Amino acid sequence: MDYLEALDHLDSLINYEVMPRAGAIEGLSLEPMQAFMGALGDPQLAYPVIHLTGTNGKGSTARIISSLLVAAGLSVGTYGSPHLQRINERFTWNQREIDDDELAAVLEQLQALAPLVDAPLSWFELTTAAAFRWFADIAVDVAVIEVGLLGEWDATNVVDGQVAVVTNITRDHTDGQGDWRRRIASEKAGIIKPGATLVLGETDPSLADLWERADAVMLRDRDFGCENDRLAVGGRLVDLRTPEATYDEVFLPLHGAHQADNTALALAACEAFFGRPLADEIVRDGLANVTMPGRFEVVGRDPLVVIDGAHNPAGAAATAKTLVHDFDPAGSRILVFGMLSGRDPAEVLAAFAAINPDIVLTVTAPSPRGVPSTELADQAIGMGLAAESCGSVEAAIARAFAVAAEEDAILISGSLYVAGEARTRLLPPTASESRPPEPD
Repeated sequence: MDYLEALDHLDSLINYEVMPRAGAIEGLSLEPMQAFMGALGDPQLAYPVIHLTGTNGKGSTARIISSLLVAAGLSVGTYGSPHLQRINERFTWNQREIDDDELAAVLEQLQALAPLVDAPLSWFELTTAAAFRWFADIAVDVAVIEVGLLGEWDATNVVDGQVAVVTNITRDHTDGQGDWRRRIASEKAGIIKPGATLVLGETDPSLADLWERADAVMLRDRDFGCENDRLAVGGRLVDLRTPEATYDEVFLPLHGAHQADNTALALAACEAFFGRPLADEIVRDGLANVTMPGRFEVVGRDPLVVIDGAHNPAGAAATAKTLVHDFDPAGSRILVFGMLSGRDPAEVLAAFAAINPDIVLTVTAPSPRGVPSTELADQAIGMGLAAESCGSVEAAIARAFAVAAEEDAILISGSLYVAGEARTRLLPPTASESRPPEPD
């Protein structure tokens, strides 16, 4: 099986990421995943795991954790979702993506064993199993695993995480009815395993009882946090506090105050994993080498062009605040906007309205769940915003550049699918970006 054949096989499976029911948890079960991993010899138990969930920030926090662990000299496997441009992005070893041939070989191995499980595996279950198998094959020292959906019933929850990380609880993958915060928090608490240390970014005291299953809890603002955060050329300078140490004036090549908070969370998680503080030079090196594709990623100047995958109100608000506070464009502000169904366009657009867009160029996100561009334009116009329906991301980018002057800003956001398509148009991937380093 070659790489394209492997992708074709994956595409033949049920993929809840692109189905209208995405975000629903009814009817989910870990039994097929548990049975399959058992047939593989439970490779996910061959290495320690840092397991992350949360509404926003878990992908960024996972990447920061991985960078810190690599700087500490460990062999680090990282699994995240969704991908922006290529499926390979989900599987990294020491921050480099899996090779096409290696991914195909792992998937071929798993395809041969899939009939051993009575229930058919989904697209995400098979990719998750592939990550766990690959990490065992290359003998990683630690795996950093990002939850796909909520936590308790997520395919990744067959791991036995020594450290569990919950970034926050905000509104996403929910109808917003009843005590939705508690329901979501309860699902996310499902990743906490006996004996695990919980590193908790969510500070709502009404949810405190849900975290009691952890052996120990490190809580944002009480036990760790960002003490000072100021703008710097190319990012920010942060002062970080953990239970074990303080780290002053550390350069972080990321934009947005929320990334400083994610960094404090990541650093606390690493210290929980090691059971000791990290050396100052490790922290500085690890953070200096963090990259964040599709997360307030500046891909152009004159005009300023930013790609960001924010797709819920809290994420959109953080992105809008970053654009206004960190850059404060002097000219017009152009929002290229598309999103998936299952969320309220009015709520997300209201959060983006904080940038005071001069025009909103709407697109249909490149997914079966993409909300039609015309519907989004009508929604924006109904909110008093100037808007044009452009259809595709490509067409919207072309339109944005046609009307933008050098002092203007173009923000492309609303969905990770939109962000990925924008990166493909503006930053085509190279072969070198998808090859992992050779093992020592």
